[in-house]
Amino acid sequence: MGSIGEDDLQHKSTTNTRSLPNKTVLSPKKSTSAVLHRSLHHDPHHAVHAKGNYLYLSNGQKIFDATGGAAVACLGSNDERVAKALIEQLTDGVSYCHSLFFATDAAEQLASLLISSTNGIMARAFFTSSGSEANEAALKMARQYFLEKQPPEPQRTHFIGREQSYHGTTLGALGVGGHRARRKLYEPMLSKNASFVSACFSYRGRPSEDETDKAYVARLENELEAEFQRVGPGNVVAFIAEPVVGAAL
Repeated sequence: MGSIGEDDLQHKSTTNTRSLPNKTVLSPKKSTSAVLHRSLHHDPHHAVHAKGNYLYLSNGQKIFDATGGAAVACLGSNDERVAKALIEQLTDGVSYCHSLFFATDAAEQLASLLISSTNGIMARAFFTSSGSEANEAALKMARQYFLEKQPPEPQRTHFIGREQSYHGTTLGALGVGGHRARRKLYEPMLSKNASFVSACFSYRGRPSEDETDKAYVARLENELEAEFQRVGPGNVVAFIAEPVVGAAL
């Protein structure tokens, strides 16, 4: 995803950021922000308003937001229905209470909606604040399951992931992800109880165009089964994979 340089945009112009070259978002002045931004030397452009698919900057520019979707902001900005629901919950419901002691209608209704969408396959929903946190919780729950089942299986400590996968930036999620560039700085700190099999990446992963989809999938299945056997099936907590890869391939 390219970001926006000063030469790419004109005052009060509408620009699709997907069509821009890969430049760093810079302002011409030295950074004066108290926020730890991605660059310590320059401040990013300042967004002052958003509506629908557009961002409005302090310099008057209007920009089509082609970045929010990558961060799971798929509803657009300043949607009246969302704003109304938030206000109603803040004023007539409960804005926050500790989940250890209390339940709320909003959480119960959302969980019921999510569960009903699975046609009975899933029974409960667990809410977190980010994808990284969700995967951290999933790793811990998977381990806890084998500790609480009867008889318990405490020897299960190993996770199998895929090369080029990305599950989050926290240490646990990063440790089961196979994205080497993101892992590099923190490699000595990451869990050693993880191993990786090939990514499901047909464009790069097939040695020949003659290999059919069925044969390719079978080869990946065999590789995963071989890794289970190498580690020991009784030592594996879970296999973690992205059903739809977004930020890694």
